[in-house]
Parts: sequence; structure tokens; C-alpha cells
Amino acid sequence: MKKSIFEEYQKIKKKFKTIQKNFLNKSSIYNSKSRPSLQREYTKLFKIISNFKKIESIRKEIEEIKKLILDEELKSLALEELNKLINLKKKVENRLRNQLTPKDQNDRKDCFLEIKAGTGGSEAAIFAKDLFRMYCKYAESCSWKVEIISINEIESGSGYKEIIAKISGKEVYRKLKFESGGHRVQRIPETESRGRIHTSSCKVAILLKVDASEIKINQNDIRIDTFRSSGAGGQHVNTTNSAIRVTHIPTGISVECQDERSQHKNRAKAMSVLLARLKNLELKKVAQEKSYKKKFLFGSGERSDRIRTYNFQRGTIVDHRTNSVTYQINEVMNGKLEILIGKIVN
Repeated sequence: MKKSIFEEYQKIKKKFKTIQKNFLNKSSIYNSKSRPSLQREYTKLFKIISNFKKIESIRKEIEEIKKLILDEELKSLALEELNKLINLKKKVENRLRNQLTPKDQNDRKDCFLEIKAGTGGSEAAIFAKDLFRMYCKYAESCSWKVEIISINEIESGSGYKEIIAKISGKEVYRKLKFESGGHRVQRIPETESRGRIHTSSCKVAILLKVDASEIKINQNDIRIDTFRSSGAGGQHVNTTNSAIRVTHIPTGISVECQDERSQHKNRAKAMSVLLARLKNLELKKVAQEKSYKKKFLFGSGERSDRIRTYNFQRGTIVDHRTNSVTYQINEVMNGKLEILIGKIVN
């Protein structure tokens, strides 16, 4: 057992014994209104300690089995048992890791999904549209609601330069927060006559949805510009200044919205995305100050992180955080994202 883990174990045991002792003392303040919460803490610590003990027990069994491998007659059975114990130890360690990982208070909140086409021209824009469809299918399977906030299509309409959508439902942020980063695609475009594989990329950002009361903004720091929409929507949209650009002057962060006919609605949508981006910036600063990144084993979920490579010719998806390969690319692109997300979240 690593020193840091052993020290954590000792702290947990000490806390557990203190709660246990006070439960037995009927005159203790612990037996007042705080008892229900302490009961939950007691149960939580009991499970953690049980897993620590289980790992130690398995470790001892593994050492004993290794001795039997030296016996030629028992070697085959010993190796089989050893593999079972190693796999069991990994499962218990993962369970313990989840128990010790601090819970994110934002996990139950909604979020904004932002996809931007990167290198690769029109093929990157087509991939952005494919990714959005994938997330929409996944959202549908989770009974989540998807609302498009802003969309910027390429001239042919076959792809997106950028799209922003609000996703709401049960544990949306918990499931999607580690999707932020670079997504790369390798495939033969329909316009490729020589059959060459092209590599394109997109950037995905998952932004926590926040209420106006959660983040303070000086209205003097906000600049609002209006302009004529260049998107779909008919003559009305294109001939009135209904499109909105909201800029936060101190950070330079700006958001455009032109999907609605109403200037008021576009402004409200743009402000909600701006708040989310500012909150995301705030969360990033807090993480840096603590020298801690969310779910550090798998990546921070920042745009600079490499998330996945989707290779359509091989039919594979490589997750660069877990170094795992999935051969179910068609299923994933049709919304069965739990195959990949489950490995990160759980």
C-alpha cells in the first residue's frame, strides 16, 4: 500500500472509530438532530474501510498463489487463480478510488455543448455535424432535452463551423464534463477521388450552465452589439438587427446569437452562454490554485486535451485518456456513448 494511501486509510479509521464511539454514548451530542447525517457518514466510512481490508486480503492471497506457481503440478491452476485475483483486486481498487474521489457539486446541473470545426476545412465541419448528431442521440437515450442556442453552417449546409446547444436533464454535467477537448476523425471524404484518408479535427467544450445569481458581473463590463443575421430564418431575420453579440470586456469573451427572430431572445441566449464561459474560466482558476484537475487520472477536460480519434476505415475509436480501443464506431456514432463515457465517469 502506497504511503499516501496508507495515511489516508489511517485518517479514515480514526474518524470511523470516533463516530462509532459517540454512537454508543447516549448522552453524546452526536445523538441529537445530527444523527441521520452521521449515520450516513458511518455507513460511507464502513464501506471504504471494508474495501481497504478486501484489497489487503486479496494482496496476501496473490502472494500465496505466486508461491504455488513454482510447483509444476499446480502451476496451471495457480495461474488461473492468480488472474482471477488480479482482476478482482482491480475492481475493488476502482470501487475504492471512486469512494475516495471528492464528489463534484455541479454534477446534477445542466450544461452547454459547444462544437467548433478545426483543421480539415469542410470535412471538419461535416465531422462537427456528425459529433452533434452523436451527442443528440446519446441525449435522447438518457431522456435529456437538447435546445440549439446558436448554429453557424457552411455554405453547402452539410456541416457546422460552430454549434452551441443547451442540454438539460438528469446528471447531464456528470456524464458529459470530460468530453471537452480535441476530437479527431480519419476517413475518406465523399469528394476524395483517389481514396486517400484525410484527418480532420473538432474542438468540443462542455460548459456548466449557471444562473445569473451564481456569478457576479459588472454591467459596465458588458458590451452588446446588434447586427443583421446572416443565417436562416427568412426575410425578417435578414433585414432587421435581431442578431446579438455580447462581449465581456475584461476577458474578451464574446458570444453571438442570431437564431431567433427576437432580439430579446437572442440576447438572453447569448448571456446564458457567456455566463457559462465565465464560470468555466472560474472553475479552471480554482483547479489551478489547488494544483488539482478534475478526475486527474483521465484528463482535465480542457480544450487542449486529446479526447478521441475516430477511424472510420478501421472501424475503431481510440480514447487517448484510457489508451483503450473500441471497435463499435457505428454504435457510438449512433448515440451509444455509454460504451466510452462509462469508462471515464465510473
